[in-house]
Amino acid sequence: MRWRTAGAVAGAVALTATLAPDAHAQDTGKVLRVALVQEIDHLNPFLASFASSIMVGRMTWEYLTPPSAEDNTPSPVLATSWRASDDKLTWTFSIRRGIKWSDGQPMTAKDIAYTYNRIMTDKEAQEANGTYVENFETVTAPDEATLVIKTRKPQASMTAIDIPVVPEHVWSKIGKMDDPATDSLAVVGVGDGPFVITEYRPNQLIRLKANPDYWRGRPKLDELQFVSYTNADAAVNALRNGEVDVVNRLTSTQFDSLRDQAGITTNKAIGRRYRELLMNPGARNADRQPIGDGNPALTDVEVRRAIARAVDPQTLIDRVLGGYGQLGGGIIPAAFPLYHWDPEPGKRYTFDPAAANAGLDRAGYPRGAGGIRTGKDGKPLNLRLVAKSSEDFSQRAADYIVSWLGAVGIGVTKQLVSDNEVDERTSAGNYDLALSSWGTSPDPDYILAKQTCAALPAVGGSSSSTAFFCDPEFDSLYDKESTDLDPAKRVDEVKQAQARYYDQVPSFVLDYDNALEAYRSDHFTAFPTQPAGNGTIMEQSGYWSFYGATPGSGQGGAGGLPTGAWIGIGAGVVVLVAIGAVAATHRRKPDEDRE
Repeated sequence: MRWRTAGAVAGAVALTATLAPDAHAQDTGKVLRVALVQEIDHLNPFLASFASSIMVGRMTWEYLTPPSAEDNTPSPVLATSWRASDDKLTWTFSIRRGIKWSDGQPMTAKDIAYTYNRIMTDKEAQEANGTYVENFETVTAPDEATLVIKTRKPQASMTAIDIPVVPEHVWSKIGKMDDPATDSLAVVGVGDGPFVITEYRPNQLIRLKANPDYWRGRPKLDELQFVSYTNADAAVNALRNGEVDVVNRLTSTQFDSLRDQAGITTNKAIGRRYRELLMNPGARNADRQPIGDGNPALTDVEVRRAIARAVDPQTLIDRVLGGYGQLGGGIIPAAFPLYHWDPEPGKRYTFDPAAANAGLDRAGYPRGAGGIRTGKDGKPLNLRLVAKSSEDFSQRAADYIVSWLGAVGIGVTKQLVSDNEVDERTSAGNYDLALSSWGTSPDPDYILAKQTCAALPAVGGSSSSTAFFCDPEFDSLYDKESTDLDPAKRVDEVKQAQARYYDQVPSFVLDYDNALEAYRSDHFTAFPTQPAGNGTIMEQSGYWSFYGATPGSGQGGAGGLPTGAWIGIGAGVVVLVAIGAVAATHRRKPDEDRE
């Protein structure tokens, strides 16, 4: 899942305005306030790609067999049971009866079939989750409690279809997915999850009410709010002041400063995302036509390997992440040990400036005036490094990378821009180097599919592909793992595919972050984590934490933000708590940050 951002509200907003008379009255009962330090790209689940957007969506729409809270194994939700035919090409799911949409209409297998077929037949609807259905031949609902999926070839990930199911009677009226109406309450306000979206103020506030008819039972909360903040510093201050209850994406310094504070509990979780340095290998679309404006030097794998050897990820872990991370390797984090791959010691790209210099010499990029290397066009080898201006890691890591590459003769221009602009540039291939991060799923198929030739954009640029990687050897390994229902063989094929990606280095995986979070334990006594014991509270592959949140004695009464944090604008009330320049996002599931 890739995390990115969108639209902009210029400047920070001072919080000195008078409370609107009816503002506080809007928050009654038990309210959980969650700080968002990443922007929302879309609430439309066919387009939503940022981890923040997906997290909100998981509260609203159910999935077929989502990962369990305990250990990420498939759990029976919309599907109560499933079976495959002898040839493994037909899967039949029994669909739970009695679930209702929030407008009172029944949820049936026909809604699931509609959702999947919409993605299969509408290119715009494929933006967020198209890779899940690429192998589907037909999806039908012979009756309201049966779903039948026929695949073109065996598919190992049939219990890991991470697609939110939407109501056909609402979405069938939508003509084009890029219609702004798809983010309106009339559309996204109809769900079957534990919470229902009741208010959406872009880049400010998303308010959800508890679904009284939720099939598992009504949540313990009355209301769930997602409040936008420019950065983690503003969110941490809000947590300290009791204005929000949960914060994630903390820096190591912020995390350490909160560890012993009264009324606050910290959570260091095993992370399911990786950070990477993208190196534009020559962006192309599905017709193999060049797109974007990447530096042609990076089409040479030797140059990319040299850059990997010129960068020191361990220093980034130690000095930028404060030690809260693990050295990178394959594109499946250590949080999923079954499929995780690490390079053998002799094949790892270790920090070795001498080797990097030798590699650049061999590739034909000699030192020129001022020590900067000269490209094949006779011009100095200068690369642009695109990174998020809103993120502490990107800001600090960019400085290290500029210095390290400068030491081996590569000039680097740092371009810190909004999350949304990072996404737009990398999606269109308009970058040389870029800092990115991706959240991954328990099943490896999704993130591996993102690296295949089939993921290249159909027209212009797209976030369908993570790094514009297109390699026949990798594709062959992906085809094997995606169709192999022998667990042991599949594990080996998944690791071989990661080894090939690492060797060709279209991106260099820097680290696997620990997820650093904190919550007001004087307001809420417990949150289920995923996986149990050492997992995350926020950005789960499910709604377990917020649905299972247990309010404490200090939370009761009227919830909502303190008086000074509310601003009255006309007849309405808008949450603008330390909101600065915020944008609207695009998708690449991960640093969902892009999953």
